This record gives sequence, structure tokens and C-alpha cells, in this order.
Amino acid sequence: MIHLKNVSKSFPGIQALHNINLAIPAEQTTVLIGPSGCGKSTLIRLIIGLIPLDSGNILVNQQNINRSNLPEIRKNVGYVIQEGGLFPHMTSRENITLMARQAGFDKKKSEQRLLELAELTKFPGNALDRYPLMLSGGQQQRVSLMRALMLDPDILLMDEPLGSLDPMIRYDLQEDLKSIFRELKKTVLLVTHDLGEAGYFGDVIVLMKEGTLVQKGSLDDLLNLPADSFVTQFIRAQRAFDIGPEGSRG
Repeated sequence: MIHLKNVSKSFPGIQALHNINLAIPAEQTTVLIGPSGCGKSTLIRLIIGLIPLDSGNILVNQQNINRSNLPEIRKNVGYVIQEGGLFPHMTSRENITLMARQAGFDKKKSEQRLLELAELTKFPGNALDRYPLMLSGGQQQRVSLMRALMLDPDILLMDEPLGSLDPMIRYDLQEDLKSIFRELKKTVLLVTHDLGEAGYFGDVIVLMKEGTLVQKGSLDDLLNLPADSFVTQFIRAQRAFDIGPEGSRG
């Protein structure tokens, strides 16, 4: 679904990504994990076209991303960021349907899709006309998720979507998100710094360090077949996670 070929990116004084080669499989959840500053969010932003490549190629559905086709590719990519990124002057309804309005959906089609997503994400219908500041953190993230899913994209990019939530809200939203991923069969690329969360969501986990890919595989691979000493150190640094029959969760 997504291929990164020899992708590099630098900012003043720092090489953020070094010659990255990575294939993101379709209809699975791939999790990018690693310490702060390792390049996880930079990689996501390159895929959605928020920042330009220095070198290499990114292909989405076998299309090489460039300026001319980026607007069309973006219609097939939903994007969720930490703390939701909602427009505070818009109601939940207006935030969710923003892309639909830009895509030319008629009002009836847009409202039908909105109600479908509210049911899917367990968002209360009576809160759709509330502004973001009137919502809980978990509700804000559900609005952000509905906005990302409004055009029914094949790909969902999620950059630390649960990082700012308190533990109980985060726990509930994790369960709901995993159920949504299974039901919709989207290609999901999720960024987190939490190994438990990576194990809970990830069909594939990609561990990064200083702009490079250290290891790609399952949680079992990272635990039992570490590629090098950094993998072991990273796991040991995250002591508070449990391994259950469906994976890990912090």
C-alpha cells in the first residue's frame, strides 16, 4: 500500500531520516515506535506531504507522490494527530464534515456518513453541535478520527493519537480503535513511543533509532529475536507493560 524507497530528510543541524526503505502492508496496522526524536513523526509527515523529501521516493497505491498528484492522493489518506488538531471555532459536526464539504458531498450524503461514523466511534449524537473545548479529550480524539474517516480513505495515518489522554480514557479508546481497525480493514500506520500500545495494535512493529530502522517484525520478534543491543535496551527501559493473548498494552 505504501512504499518508501531510499527516503532521506534533514533539517538545519540534524539528519532526521537516513535512507529509509520500508513497505507498509495493506489492510494491516503497522506501528512506528522509538524514542523521541528518532524520526517517527517526520516519516508520517512525509507520507502525507506536509514536508518535502530531500531524496528518495514515496509510493502510495503504486503512485509516486509529487506536487501534481498529492491533492488526489490525500483524498485516500486520513490523518489523525495528537490532541486531535480540531478547529476550535467549528463545532464537532463542522470539523468532521470539513473534507466532505471540500469534496462536494451534498448535505444528505454528508449527514448520512456523519451518523454512520458517530455510531462506529461511539460518539454521542447530542455532542455533534458542541465545540472542541466543550468535549473531553477522548471525545476530541473521536471527532478527529471521524474527520479522518469521512471520505472513507484506504489509508489511516495516526501520529501519537492517544499520547495526551489520561490512562482510563486511553484504555477505553484503545479498545474502540482496535475494534474499528478490524471492522474497516484499513491500512493503518500508527506512531507511538509506548511498547505496550505498539504490541496491542501492531500487526507489524517498526523500531526506529536516530532516523534509521533498527528492526521490523512482531512483538515476539523484538522480545525474543532482538536485532541488536538497542532493541533490548529499549524494551528494558519500558518495564511497565503486560503481554496478553492479544498482544501488549501499557
